Amino acid sequence: MGDESPRSLVIGMLRLQYGRAAPTIAEMFTGERFAPEPLTSVEQQRLTVGTLDDAPLHVVGDVPGWVLPSLETTFGEATRDELRALARRAPLDIRVNTLKRSRADAQAGLAHLAPVPTPHAPNGLRIPLGEDGRGPALHVEPEFIDGWYEIQDEGSQLASLLSGARSGETVIDLCAGGGGKTLSLAAQMGNAGRLIASDDDPRRLAPIHERLRRAGATAEIRTPRAGKARTDVLADLDGTADRVLVDAPCTGSGTWRRNPDAKWRMRPNALDTRITDQAAVLDRAARLVRPGGRITYITCSLLPEENDAAVAGLLRRRPEDFAVVGAGSVLAERAPELTASIRLTDHGLQMSPALTGTDGFYVATLQRRG
Repeated sequence: MGDESPRSLVIGMLRLQYGRAAPTIAEMFTGERFAPEPLTSVEQQRLTVGTLDDAPLHVVGDVPGWVLPSLETTFGEATRDELRALARRAPLDIRVNTLKRSRADAQAGLAHLAPVPTPHAPNGLRIPLGEDGRGPALHVEPEFIDGWYEIQDEGSQLASLLSGARSGETVIDLCAGGGGKTLSLAAQMGNAGRLIASDDDPRRLAPIHERLRRAGATAEIRTPRAGKARTDVLADLDGTADRVLVDAPCTGSGTWRRNPDAKWRMRPNALDTRITDQAAVLDRAARLVRPGGRITYITCSLLPEENDAAVAGLLRRRPEDFAVVGAGSVLAERAPELTASIRLTDHGLQMSPALTGTDGFYVATLQRRG
């Protein structure tokens, strides 16, 4: 619009975000009652001929300029398309809880919501959004209360699937938070095996107990104490885990389409803090996993500093103990149909809004030698 006034931002949003044609927008600006004043001749002209083709990339992509080099490292020539996809509304996905229902049964039972299967995740359903961009209140549906499903982006579902957790294994969800991936792991394992969930911050674990009960999922919760009484609640498990899932604390840049204000609140020092946190949690995972066991490192970030660089850091610190399992072989084993819709990196794989249609999840797998 050639202007940054609130009025111009609204007009531009209607054109670019909602896809309204210029005549349709003009009909909204009548000046009657509470409607804004009619469009000026300049505004009408900008709606007709205005373009972002020559705008700087950080303007086109609506991201802070300082983070653009990192995003270009990840996306290369696809950066413009990926940033535009990252600025659009995210879909509304649920993961069917296979401990209680199959996806087909859940789709039939939720027919009033008109769900369709997610493109990639085998137990996901996608719920259509309304004209206002909002979805239904899924958390008050009787099926949700009965544990049929959890609200979970398809990318998060796929990240859990790629961990390869199996029945009978000892699996640790090291950064469990509210338990979203713990519930996924329990379903993958069919409640058969030993699943342990913990988190460095006990406050984040608070919702997990009710969620497990509702889902009929079985997991052992290890809650650290706060303050001076704090101890390592996982010390007895060192060297015993078949798999350790690390859903690492990160900047959340892969979820900016859900939280667009977050990208403007993020500062470079926040990235530095997260990088330090990621190194610490990977080192803890390295002590937990048994020889021959695997670590699945996950972030919801698009920044290579938090992804490949974090994995490379562990390899430098423990060069004789760990090796990267090629993402191609992980995909072939767990989700072969996803291969054409994924971006492989030096040490893992990157999901993204434009290529995968999901939030920007990164997944890497490391195996302990021995």
